[in-house]
Amino acid sequence: MIALPATFAALSDPTRLAILNRLAQGEATVNDLAAMFPISQPAISRHLKVLDEAGLIERRIDGTRRPCRLNPEALAPVRRWISDLERVMEANYARLDALLAHPERTPDAPDT
Repeated sequence: MIALPATFAALSDPTRLAILNRLAQGEATVNDLAAMFPISQPAISRHLKVLDEAGLIERRIDGTRRPCRLNPEALAPVRRWISDLERVMEANYARLDALLAHPERTPDAPDT
C-alpha cells in the first residue's frame, strides 16, 4: 500500500492534477499529455513518474506506445482517511453542540 504522504504530495501539484483529470477521460501517452502543457516532454515524464510512484496511474506497453491510465483504486486510502477524519470531526462537533446547548453543565459535572 502506498502511504498517504506520497499520494498527497503527488496531488499537490497543479500540473499533476491536470494530468489526472485528463487520464480520467481515458488513456494517454506522454506525447498526448505533453501537447496539453507549455512544458517539455521530459518534464511531463517526471510528473508521470511521481504519479506512478504514488500508485495514482498505471502504465502499460502497447508495441512502441506506453499509454498511462488512472488507477482509481489508489484513491481508496484517501477516501478512508477523509471518512475517518469526518467521523472524528462530527463527534467533536456533536459534543460541542451538546455543551453549548447546556452551558450550565460541564463535561466533569455529574448529571442531576
